[in-house]
Amino acid sequence: MRILITGAVGFLGMHTASRLNAAGHELIGIDNFNDYYDPQLKHARHAKIRSFCKVHKVDLAELDAVKAIIAEFKPNVIVHLAAQAGVRYSMQDPMAYVQANVAGHTSVLEACRILGADFSHLVYASSSSVYGGNRKIPFSESDEVNDPVSIYAATKRAGELLASTYAHLFRVQAIGLRFFTVYGPWGRPDMAYWSFTRDILAGTPIRIFNHGKMMRDFTYIDDVVDGILAMVERSPTFENTSRPHRVYNIGNNNPEKLMDVVGLLETLLGKPAVKEFVEMQSGDVVQTYAEIEAAARDYGFSPSTSIELGLSRFVAWYKEFHGYSGLDKSPDLTVYR
Repeated sequence: MRILITGAVGFLGMHTASRLNAAGHELIGIDNFNDYYDPQLKHARHAKIRSFCKVHKVDLAELDAVKAIIAEFKPNVIVHLAAQAGVRYSMQDPMAYVQANVAGHTSVLEACRILGADFSHLVYASSSSVYGGNRKIPFSESDEVNDPVSIYAATKRAGELLASTYAHLFRVQAIGLRFFTVYGPWGRPDMAYWSFTRDILAGTPIRIFNHGKMMRDFTYIDDVVDGILAMVERSPTFENTSRPHRVYNIGNNNPEKLMDVVGLLETLLGKPAVKEFVEMQSGDVVQTYAEIEAAARDYGFSPSTSIELGLSRFVAWYKEFHGYSGLDKSPDLTVYR
């Protein structure tokens, strides 16, 4: 198939592109290489995929540019993974989230309208953040999600509603994936497991929110990509044929205690963490926990990577990538440009 990936040099995008290429699909990508975190990491990821996936440097909110790329390539499937991520930063710069997660998302939906009969469906990234402070666990796709507790979550929920409306009005078949704390090699530096690893190695304090009384449904990147590929390669069926849109949880169905994760990192790194316990941060939630029966039933989704194995792979990659030799140092990534 011809597949277009947005956010192609992001964490999810790079891994997804690599697996789709291995499966024999024809790929192109879109990414704006923004500076939310060090763009050199994105250039390094780009180096991993550029031989088989041409990546157009375009902001998704530029509708005409997006339409032109899609009209020329005529993808059979679009995998829309681009987004402005991060709960905390959404309180500092809300407009960045509206621009990327609402305007950019709408551009992709608009572009889907110009594609003909060869276009099958859209697979797009949503987030477990849409569940807000839901106290019912595990989180199910049938739960109410009308009370987001962060601006990031509100924009991701808006994306789901827009996709559902485009499905109803314009027959754009779409699958939304609510990802639960995706982690692994080549991940995002703003994620807790990454910053904990960096700071433990450097001997600087790690900030532990809510005094450590938190749980997360950590989901390893390879398991997540298994789910994405299944939903890309199989044409979806919808119970509601007048509105061909559905969301699925993509999680591990096994939440981990935050302090257990810290302890595991200490063991893997061979160093104790200097811990600073602080209050809960605004916009965050105490626990996430995915019910995954629907994805398992419809697409055979079955995550199998333990947190011990997943974090050991991340730590090994992190040390190699940063040239770790006793002191944590910033990598020289200019060679990847």
